[in-house]
Amino acid sequence: MARVKWQFDPAHSEILFKVKHMMVSNVSGQFKKFDIQLDTEGHDFTTAKASFTADINSLTTKVEMRDNHLKSDDFFDATNHPTLQFDSTRIIKKNDNEYDMEGNLTIRGITRPITFHVENIGMVVDPSGNHRAGFEITGKINRFDYGLKYNALIETGGVVVGDEVRITANVEVYHS
Repeated sequence: MARVKWQFDPAHSEILFKVKHMMVSNVSGQFKKFDIQLDTEGHDFTTAKASFTADINSLTTKVEMRDNHLKSDDFFDATNHPTLQFDSTRIIKKNDNEYDMEGNLTIRGITRPITFHVENIGMVVDPSGNHRAGFEITGKINRFDYGLKYNALIETGGVVVGDEVRITANVEVYHS
């Protein structure tokens, strides 16, 4: 079967992250510039080769001072590591619309294995005759595993920034 190269639709795709702040709330952010690559054998997503790259300098939490701190050496060190990268190594079908996507995530030059949960939202043929598919991809990392080392303590015990970062990507792809 022929390989299908899917194009990602940036107007209908996003890469988001969320982390605890002072152990009482969550701070959300996103990468405004990113690229997603996906190819499959036909429409069999278990054969997928998937990757994404996000531009660290495009991250936003809607607070400029915090964004600049996240881009600094305390966190992403955007000057020396301007992108983060994910490359899939294996897709495991769980049921008709759920998969585990194993792969390698690189942040700050540190590569670690990760498994993302993938939900296939659906597939349609659009008015232009393109095949479109949508996915919600979720996972989590421990930020210290990737050198995101800032760790200020608060008086009551606890930390300003939580260890766990939750990642969500909502992705729409298409091919003719």
